[in-house]
Amino acid sequence: MSSRQSLSQTVLVSFSGLDGSGKTTQIDALREAIALLGVRSTLLTFWDDVVVASRCRESFVHKVLGSEQGVGAPGCPVERRDKNVRSAYLTFTRHLLYLADAVHLRIVLRRARRGGDEVIVMDRYLYDELANLPLQNRFSAAYARLLARIAPRPDLIFLLDTVPELARARKPEYSVNFLCHSRRSYFRLAQLLGDMTIIPPLALEDARRAILASFMRVLGRRQRESDLADSVPAA
Repeated sequence: MSSRQSLSQTVLVSFSGLDGSGKTTQIDALREAIALLGVRSTLLTFWDDVVVASRCRESFVHKVLGSEQGVGAPGCPVERRDKNVRSAYLTFTRHLLYLADAVHLRIVLRRARRGGDEVIVMDRYLYDELANLPLQNRFSAAYARLLARIAPRPDLIFLLDTVPELARARKPEYSVNFLCHSRRSYFRLAQLLGDMTIIPPLALEDARRAILASFMRVLGRRQRESDLADSVPAA
């Protein structure tokens, strides 16, 4: 595979997981490997490129909920108040906002596919929002399935698992208790979706190899589909 015309359709890869699970590191490693294959890729971040009214939502959590600014780092913790605030009115609002994000995600990806890149990599996806819903509730679980059907299904959905205490040490933004709750919610979502590729807590290099192996299987399958399509005579 040496040119971007070698695939008939774009491959969509998404990364989800707790803050501090290593998504950025693994995304960078995968894109480097993709470039070495001679394949063009583009990166979209869910918050910056997809979320509807992201600035208004960010302003709300800072001014109304009192969330601290910045991203937590070792030795410089912050106290975030956003998705970890579970009041009833916010839970209801999230259901509505996530529907808007799901619809906008379709538009964003349709536009991105016109760019000609063979691979689109998503740093977070709608699934990271769905994992923030009370999925133990039947209505919310059914609603999450509906939104998952509205959103384009990635060819490869990575869920990077991690130990909550380690995630907190890397990015001290949320309490360990909340991270444990979120981790359970991600696994509950994985059961609902049925096709998430879960990368267990591994050393960075082992996780990189596991991700690349899964990606190469998808890329190989897509290449075979492209070759088959090219071999069919035009009517």
